[in-house]
Amino acid sequence: MPPAHLAPDVAAFYSTQSAFADPGDLAPLYADLPSDPAQLARVARDLMIHRGEGATFGYATPQDRLHNDAETRYLDDILRIVVERNDAPLSRRRAPEDRFVGVCRDFALLHCSLLRHIGVPARLRSGFATYFGNNGFHCDHVVTEYWDPARGWLFADAQLTEPLIVDAWKIDFDPMDVPRDRFLVAGKAWQAIRAGEADPRAFGLHPPEEGPMFGEWFVAGNVRLDLAALNKVETLLWDIWGTETETEAGQELTNPVRELYDQVSPVVGDEVPFAEMRELFAGHEGLRTPRTVLSLAPYNGPREVVLR
Repeated sequence: MPPAHLAPDVAAFYSTQSAFADPGDLAPLYADLPSDPAQLARVARDLMIHRGEGATFGYATPQDRLHNDAETRYLDDILRIVVERNDAPLSRRRAPEDRFVGVCRDFALLHCSLLRHIGVPARLRSGFATYFGNNGFHCDHVVTEYWDPARGWLFADAQLTEPLIVDAWKIDFDPMDVPRDRFLVAGKAWQAIRAGEADPRAFGLHPPEEGPMFGEWFVAGNVRLDLAALNKVETLLWDIWGTETETEAGQELTNPVRELYDQVSPVVGDEVPFAEMRELFAGHEGLRTPRTVLSLAPYNGPREVVLR
């Protein structure tokens, strides 16, 4: 297989830190870490526990951590929490009680930061995974997409580098090369729904019988998040702005909003036209992340947040 090619401007953009992924004055903690992407995924995994994994690890997550850790937007603040709980080198696997209690976005953000630190182009991707269950539901999820010089862009899911999680979900693929039919980026999901090839009720945070967090409006929100993340604005998953503030959970989208996401979705697919993606984000007020966002924190309630 001939080597893949990444344009120099794209490589430079995705191999430098964002405001969200920058370790800041804690960058020296990265000094003695491995330089292999798979090993860095395991480093990220061993510093964190998903707030839904307590039972799998036999750990009763304290309520304050369950409610508050995942409200930490910036990687330097995440690292401060990690080292406050255990100041061992980052390469040291933590016990659950010493870990940061996050969500999928946090695993991906840390892995992305570690990769960029060693010069590997990396970015977050927002979409839907089919591997958290066998009921055909596409579950809201975030992974890392990183550049492999031989094969091009690959999906990596750092959460899946833990054997307990592999066993719990019966994972049958390499977590450093998640198949693109097992994780659908949000743009592909949107296009499939609009073409009548997929049921919007099969996409969301949970199935319809468990609440309103599913459907076309939810997929549109993920398209917005993915466009932002591709522009290295890796917000919390419940930060909303622009078109999203006009639509309540479960509400039917208006035709102008549908048409907007019809325009966005081809730009945030498996192939990402870099210049077009950057121009679309910068040039559209309903898509571009403003300085102040509305955060719909799952446990702590809505509030306005001024970003760095």
